[in-house]
Amino acid sequence: MESTNTNQSLKQIFNLLKYTFVIVPIVAGTDKFTNLLTHWEQYINPSIAGLLPFPTSVFMMIVGIIEIIAGIIVLKKAEIGGYIVAAWLIVIALTLLTGFNYVDVAVRDLVMAISAFAMARISKIVA
Repeated sequence: MESTNTNQSLKQIFNLLKYTFVIVPIVAGTDKFTNLLTHWEQYINPSIAGLLPFPTSVFMMIVGIIEIIAGIIVLKKAEIGGYIVAAWLIVIALTLLTGFNYVDVAVRDLVMAISAFAMARISKIVA
């Protein structure tokens, strides 16, 4: 009986994480086109912005498309999507840390990356 309760609890935790990593990347990705939640270009490391062959607004739209696709992948294949989201969040955190800008956001993104990684691992157990 305890094993059944543990499995049900694990499934609930997995679903909470899964739908978080479906919704958040899709909402954030969509917002890269509207800037309703924040002005996303402020988070681009200035040294990276200087290397771009196009405006930072275009770069953020590309980022938005990637985030939307990542959210859809989590929905369809949580394990693969979880690893993609975790890696993506680590890259974002590292770019923020290299310029020592928005360190609080970088730390938050690292915590979310750990959560996405945990979701990917749990998906193997509950599948």
